Amino acid sequence: MTTTSATAQVLDFENLDGWADDNHQAALTAFLQTCDTFDAPDWQPICKLAADANASDASAKAFFELMFKPVLIGDPPALFTGYFEPELKGSPVRTARFAYPIYARPPELKDGQIFYDRAAIESGALRGRGLEIAWLDDPVEVFFLQIQGSGRIHMTNGHTIRVGYAGRNGHSYRSVGQEMIARGMRTPDQVSAQDIRAYVRGNPMAGNALLNVNPSYVFFRTISDLPSDKGPIGAMGRSITPLRSVAIDPDFTPLGVPVWIEKAGDTPLRSLMVAQDTGGAIKGPQRADIFYGTGDAAGDAAGTIKDAGRMILLLPIDRAYVMLPEG
Repeated sequence: MTTTSATAQVLDFENLDGWADDNHQAALTAFLQTCDTFDAPDWQPICKLAADANASDASAKAFFELMFKPVLIGDPPALFTGYFEPELKGSPVRTARFAYPIYARPPELKDGQIFYDRAAIESGALRGRGLEIAWLDDPVEVFFLQIQGSGRIHMTNGHTIRVGYAGRNGHSYRSVGQEMIARGMRTPDQVSAQDIRAYVRGNPMAGNALLNVNPSYVFFRTISDLPSDKGPIGAMGRSITPLRSVAIDPDFTPLGVPVWIEKAGDTPLRSLMVAQDTGGAIKGPQRADIFYGTGDAAGDAAGTIKDAGRMILLLPIDRAYVMLPEG
């Protein structure tokens, strides 16, 4: 695992604000969800010891302090946002109410290929090809389902399906909230997911045009073997954990590593999480999207998060010191 060039500073655990007060066993449980996916030889003894250390909070805390060093990559302040797994209503067929599709990945779409943009797809570029997984009753929820990357859809036939990320159309993500600020429609402290939803629903034509400012479009797949008590599948192919999993930029933060979060704002956090997901809007060494869970309450909490702070990686000791500049 390597990181893109950025400033790096090795810290001590006593430099981490609130470290002693966290639930380290909960963090270790989340870490173990993906630890066995590491294939580098130096991770093997760490992951074996992790399983043995999960007996108590004290042993989990000692494990992290023994095997890792905190490393600050890049320059704070960080930007923390939140995401969640929505629960939506849908239909397996198009009806007058359920008229807005979510699509499976077109078979001809290759990774990195520039494909139809959002406006073209919303105008019907994929219509009639049988790619529809489900039909939703709100185009705003289709848009935000793509932002979240996963969801549970309660169908009119009584079934519930889980959908997860299957690919994107190759266009860069563009923030609708930032566009509203640039147009003078909102100030930075006013923009939230809830506010965008309200604007689009209250102004359907202008609102849908605003959503098309973001040319990025996400395709889904149905996940049939995921228990209902498990979180959605993250970028490492495993379920993610509420308030213990974060989406990061893998150019700077290796997937699977523990990440210490010091988030400011109205709901401050001091917590050890694990880098187990990615996102199109998550760019830079001090950038993370915190997974808040499933359902409306998680969505309400996640949708208001836009906070500063500091993000610190926990890297195996040898890897931590390799990050330091020579001289």
